[in-house]
Amino acid sequence: MQDNQSMWIDVAQLRRGLFVQLDLGWMDHPFPKGSFRIVSEEQINTIRSLGLSQVRYFPAQSDAAAVTPHEAFQVGDAPAGLSPAVTSEAVADELAPVATAAAPLDEVAQARAQRREKLNAQQRSLQVCERRFTEAMRQFRRIAEQAGSKPAAAREQSQALVGGCVNDILGDGESAIRLLSETMGDRSAEHPVNVMVISLLLGKALGLPTGELHALGVAALVHDLGKSQLPERMRYADPGFSDSELQFYREHVQHSLQIGQRMDLPPDVLSAIAQHHEMVDGSGFPAQLRGDRMLAASKILALVNHYDNLCNPARLVNALTPHEALSLIFAQMKPRFDSLTLGAFIRMMGVYPPGSVVQLANDGFAIVVSVNSARPLKPRVIVHDVSVPREEALIVDLEDAPALGIRRSMKPSQLPRAALDYLSPRPRVCYYYERAAGADRSGQHT
Repeated sequence: MQDNQSMWIDVAQLRRGLFVQLDLGWMDHPFPKGSFRIVSEEQINTIRSLGLSQVRYFPAQSDAAAVTPHEAFQVGDAPAGLSPAVTSEAVADELAPVATAAAPLDEVAQARAQRREKLNAQQRSLQVCERRFTEAMRQFRRIAEQAGSKPAAAREQSQALVGGCVNDILGDGESAIRLLSETMGDRSAEHPVNVMVISLLLGKALGLPTGELHALGVAALVHDLGKSQLPERMRYADPGFSDSELQFYREHVQHSLQIGQRMDLPPDVLSAIAQHHEMVDGSGFPAQLRGDRMLAASKILALVNHYDNLCNPARLVNALTPHEALSLIFAQMKPRFDSLTLGAFIRMMGVYPPGSVVQLANDGFAIVVSVNSARPLKPRVIVHDVSVPREEALIVDLEDAPALGIRRSMKPSQLPRAALDYLSPRPRVCYYYERAAGADRSGQHT
């Protein structure tokens, strides 16, 4: 039997392990998806309460032990004169009856209300992240404008912005990295905010003291201010640069350092700015420093800056997916980065960082939207589900959906058109932080 062939089964014969599809609108049932593998008696009782006499199931996607070949007919293969319902009932007569206790209808209504509340909470959380990211970009632009003419004001604003983020990240509960649904169209502001957010989260994961974390955040925010003194076409590294053009581009580090000095930034912030392109194997620039001469903050900033440049290059045709960028760094660039820092980064971002497009174990498609470092193989995803409008899709925590493991990462161009339009992966990846899902689960680290 082919994987996409379905069969009818009477709801009285439902059992754990069957992969079923409910031919109902998403508001007419309380489940996150209309198709799923049954894992509990509670799910069976809920399905029986929906008023359906039969449901479709997919033998090829069901647990082998749950499937018996004679219990239902393939869709469309019912004997002439018999509807699938009659056929299913005839088969049911041959099998031992199963208890059909149904959950009260008010419980189903309550589940639907809970789903709506989850969707509202999900949308509110995303809106908060996007609003705060936009505000951080606005503040960065003001800092960049004032860095030359009002350096003291630029310093104070930088410290205030970073201080607020540090207080949030060090507050109650764990923070998770959240993919934003929209990019803001201004790479010169998106990049420093992206790098600041990820650097602060990584610094916390590595246990940096509050003062060092604050210095790291300020350095991450202003590390590229010197690019404003370069011609537009020279502000981003290009493989086609001549030797002289490459040297000219690299001067942005010195320009950024000079701006930081005029802002009267502390020495540890200035050092991190000066070292944000250094590599621990001595292959970086401008001073070819090795790891033993680099600050912990510099090692973090160098890694995060490189990751964001791989995901969000000046030329989008050269962009890597977050999974590709992480894989490239680990497989081919590992000697360039501090091993402790890189290990913590991979644990924090997960094997499939937010923004990664993936194929699931059931051959469906999804986009990773959030990662909790305590469960790097179980990110939170939005799944392509034709039964749910795109704007109403609930985030699925793979920790709670064991049947939906990730099979592989994909390029967006490899997606079927319907999945591409639904998941709508953005050409640029922007991140912010939110409280980790499941942070209040008793007995679990998040």
